[in-house]
Formats: sequence, structure tokens, C-alpha cells
Amino acid sequence: MPETAPPSHPLAEPHPLAEPRPLGEPRTWPRDFTDRLTAPLPGVRALARIAREGKLRPAAETLRQIQQLPFEPGPMPEASPTTVALTWAGHASWVIRIGGLTVLTDPVWSRKILGTPARVTPVGVRWEDLPPVDAVVISHNHYDHLDAPTLKRLPRDVPLLLPAGLAPWARRRGFTQVTDLDWWEAVELAGPAGPVRIDFVPAHHWSKRTLTDTCRSLWGGWVLTAPDGRRIHFAGDTGHGHWFEEIGRRYRDIDLALLPIGAYDPRWMLRPVHTDPEEAVRACQDLGARCLAPMHWSTFLLSAEPPLEPLHRIRAAWAATGRPRSDLWDLPVGASRVLAER
Repeated sequence: MPETAPPSHPLAEPHPLAEPRPLGEPRTWPRDFTDRLTAPLPGVRALARIAREGKLRPAAETLRQIQQLPFEPGPMPEASPTTVALTWAGHASWVIRIGGLTVLTDPVWSRKILGTPARVTPVGVRWEDLPPVDAVVISHNHYDHLDAPTLKRLPRDVPLLLPAGLAPWARRRGFTQVTDLDWWEAVELAGPAGPVRIDFVPAHHWSKRTLTDTCRSLWGGWVLTAPDGRRIHFAGDTGHGHWFEEIGRRYRDIDLALLPIGAYDPRWMLRPVHTDPEEAVRACQDLGARCLAPMHWSTFLLSAEPPLEPLHRIRAAWAATGRPRSDLWDLPVGASRVLAER
């Protein structure tokens, strides 16, 4: 039977959340986080196979779909201290207004990133139109999520919330308010309506930025909790797996899940690290989240699926659950949405 409401976890006792850690706390971490991997990383043979199969980019005949990718930039909604709203700048970059604060996720305002063709849709929010940024959360250090040229545009005292092991990278670039966290750790940011809690949670992914730093820093997602309890889960970059149910057990009543739906073809290689649209819907259900906002598509062409395919598949997968169509926030790049009060 179709599922008409997000699942809950009635048999699981609520897991006590960790006490928030101090901002800017110096930490010592293991040399690497390879033990956190949930699947082996692809080796030379896999890379040779994907090149041989021509699966590095979409087929040429599908590229005309780029002209149809949804792009509707508009003014961001007015945000009071009690507003929870978000604007999709593209890829995994969101402008989240929560508890009177403005938080950026994985901000990439660059036209091009290392090793990838230029973005196929413009950034949905002009940099000069951003409100003052109160914090930045980074999911992991891959170039399409940690963009040094974009971060250089920020004041050096903006709070950066990072995965464990990534703080030295930020401090070398002059940032002074840097906090790196392990999974299930949290901080609180003071806001005009009360503290906004931000937790770092697991994801099924990995990290690498140079030839010598594979898994030297952690990867994950973030849960942002407004002073009134409304919650957003930003998954960063992830495959589907057991962590979503665990996050749902610990963080009850997630209102909105920001989940990746692109860069999934070929599945034999990308399934462990990138959800496809059907898996994103499943992950939303595992989280017990009410609404799903797709991301990580329509910006950079990172794999072989046709550019518009993620949108068609996420709509079909959502419809198959029987859940309200209005709870699928399939926003165009540049569009905004306000989360209703509970």
C-alpha cells in the first residue's frame, strides 16, 4: 500500500542528544577516518572501466535538455526571528534563514570547479543580494562542496562549522571562528529568538582533496534546529544506507530533508556514495521527515544521467508513495520556500 505519511520510530526510545560543544574549540583527531567508510572506495580498475564505458558525462544527444533545467531566481522571502525559510542557490548550496540567522550550506558561487565542466545553470542568488552570513556549514572537502574561492568572499570571522579534521584547512586561510565536529556532536549559535542548534550527523560518503589526503577529514550532514523545534536535515553528499534511520531515531520530527538526487549513473560505481531519486525518497522516509527538497542536480554535470532525468524520477518516486505533492519541494534554482510553523 502507498505510504501517506512519513514513518515514525515508535519502538525506539529517544536518544539523548549531546551537549553542545564550545565554538572554536581546538581538537585532536585520528590521522584518518577510513574506518568510517561504509563501502570500499573505487580503485584503478573501476576508474578505467568508467572511462572505457564513456560514463563520465551525459550522452551528447541529451545535452539539449540543459535549456529546460528549471531556473527561476527571485527575491528571498522576508525573514523574521521566527521564520524558517530556504533558497536554493544550486547544487548543495542553500541559503537557510532560521531563528533570525542566515546559514549557508556548502556554498559554491564559482562558475567552474576543479575537474568539472562549468555549471549549466547560473547561481540562483547573487552574492551581493545575500543577507549578512551568520554561519557556514560544510559537509565534506570535495571541490564541489568546499569551494575556496567562494569562502574567500566571506569575512574571516564568520563561524565555519566543519567535519572533524578540516579545521586546519580553514585556519590556514585566515578564518578565526572555526569549529570541527565528529558525528553526533553539536554547537549552538545565539539568535534573536533563542539558540539555533546545529548537529553534525553521519553520511555514506568519503573525503579527498589532494593525492595524499584520502579520508583525512570526516564527511557528513547537518541537522539545524530552530528555537521553536522545527528541524532541517541537510544531507550533504551521500549514498543510501542505515544512517538515515539512525538519524531519524535521534532527531525526531524532522520537518524538511535536503537530499541529493543527482550524479548517480553508473550505479555500479556511484550507488555507495550518491543517492538516486528513488533512494532519496526512501531516505526521506527513513528519516521520518515530512518534506523533501531535492538538491545536487541541475548545476554541475558530474555523471552520465541525462540532465532532466533526476527531476522526472523524483516526481514519480514521490507520487508512488501517496504522500502530499506539496511536501515535495522540487524547487527551481533560485527559488525559495518558507517552512510553515507547527
